[in-house]
Amino acid sequence: MKKIKPFIVLVSFLIALTLVIPAVLVLPFSSEKASGKLGEDLSKSQASEKAEPMADKAVEVAVFRSETSKIENVQLDEYLVGVVAAEMPAEFNEEALKAQALTARTYIVNRLMTNNNKGVPKAAQAKGAQVTDTQAHQVYMSDNDQRKAWGKDYEWKRKKIEEAVRATSGQIITYEGKPIDAAFFSTSNGYTENSEDYWPGTIPYLRSVASPWDKNSPKFNSQKVISVKDFEARLGVKVGSGNTIGKIIARTEGKRVAKVNIGGKVLTGREIREALDLQSTDFSWERKGNNIIITTRGNGHGVGMSQYGANGMAEEGKSYEEIVKHYYQGVEITSAETMLATITAKK
Repeated sequence: MKKIKPFIVLVSFLIALTLVIPAVLVLPFSSEKASGKLGEDLSKSQASEKAEPMADKAVEVAVFRSETSKIENVQLDEYLVGVVAAEMPAEFNEEALKAQALTARTYIVNRLMTNNNKGVPKAAQAKGAQVTDTQAHQVYMSDNDQRKAWGKDYEWKRKKIEEAVRATSGQIITYEGKPIDAAFFSTSNGYTENSEDYWPGTIPYLRSVASPWDKNSPKFNSQKVISVKDFEARLGVKVGSGNTIGKIIARTEGKRVAKVNIGGKVLTGREIREALDLQSTDFSWERKGNNIIITTRGNGHGVGMSQYGANGMAEEGKSYEEIVKHYYQGVEITSAETMLATITAKK
């Protein structure tokens, strides 16, 4: 037993040592107040995930290409890049490009949610086409189209537009919880139009608003010369030999021509614009010999967001949210995640 005792003493000493050392190490800090602890911050990873919602990539758009008569299935994010590239100059301010990306996404989501294929050739509809690449819907340029059109400027223009689309990813414009008809056009005459002054029906968010920034647009003023004979043939009127050619009898809230009486025949501003292929419905004219000189202000139908107006607002420091809420009255910018998921589920 005496031989075993030293061993027991050694073991007991080692056990005591292991218990005492940690206590000794902690003891110097026991009198200090705790000033920090292990925290957790997942905000960066969560924000990253939020900034890149997969729904934009999960949805495909079947685009009928008018030149080739073929259908291209394009991911939503790539489709939006192609629309912004075709519809707005890449030189525009980033916030204006974001506003355009937002309207483009809203337009196509609204169309896909309602299964609206109006304007698509019937043969293409039968094959699943959902939209064309023309002004009948939204003009669209593929990546190859962009390379050809932009040449050496392709890289920076493409990157700038991709960033605008990414910045608005997963967002749409809604009114009372539903995607709006996100109409847009090039240049106003200083005001936008009420929807009912150009199209049938009153749409509450498409109201006439001031757009003074458009005066800096290269498309603000334009002129067209047409012969008296052609003028009469297109409008189905007789001009006569007097100094006055017709009389404006009504204007819209957006200061455009609503109705004109020409020799007893009353025509709407839209009818005249389309018959004479004018840039806008804010027009005036005068006769010089056998010709009529027509002057117009603005470019496009005038309903919704003015693209040059959006750029003017952006240059003054306005955000894309402020831009769209100016041109579309009473709207909200909301997440499209649920709607995009619904569209994906339908396929």
